[in-house]
Amino acid sequence: MRSTRIVLCALLFAGATGVLPAAASPGRTAFTVSSTAFADGGHIPKVHECTSGGGTDPAKKNESPPLAWSGAPAAAKSYALVMRDLDNANLIHWVIYDIPVSASSLPQNVEHAYRPAVPAGARQIYYRGSASLYGYQGPCSPSTVNTYEFVVHALDRASLTTLNSSSSTQTAARAITAASLGSARISGES
Repeated sequence: MRSTRIVLCALLFAGATGVLPAAASPGRTAFTVSSTAFADGGHIPKVHECTSGGGTDPAKKNESPPLAWSGAPAAAKSYALVMRDLDNANLIHWVIYDIPVSASSLPQNVEHAYRPAVPAGARQIYYRGSASLYGYQGPCSPSTVNTYEFVVHALDRASLTTLNSSSSTQTAARAITAASLGSARISGES
């Protein structure tokens, strides 16, 4: 206690402002997610934008961005990801779950299928009731710049057995939140 007071007094005397950072738990890193396609808060490249707007821009390919995570809770048994448009009523653009606990990333352009080949064992929800488009639906904001958030959840079970190929994105998001041990997020604008 005395050493804490001395440090605080020294900081105040030196004119420091702000709060001391919280001490990290020994041997524990923060749960984080990143992308090689964009920085947190940065611009999401066109290759990851939707192609359903009727435009003819060849740069738009509706490919999911590559994502990597680390520092997940040790008790995690699988992972799931939920992508939302934060400026459009939290509209869900992507749900992928039952990602094996051995995985620490998703590649660019995860296959648009209920059971994509990579990562093996994962499943995806169809986008907004259209059974023809499973998985990722990229940003579709032709006249505005919106913020899209990708949240990776560490889950307390290996499989979300209550979900299936006809589950809605909202049902899947609720099941993921209920099983979440912790989450990491990254956002980008498009």
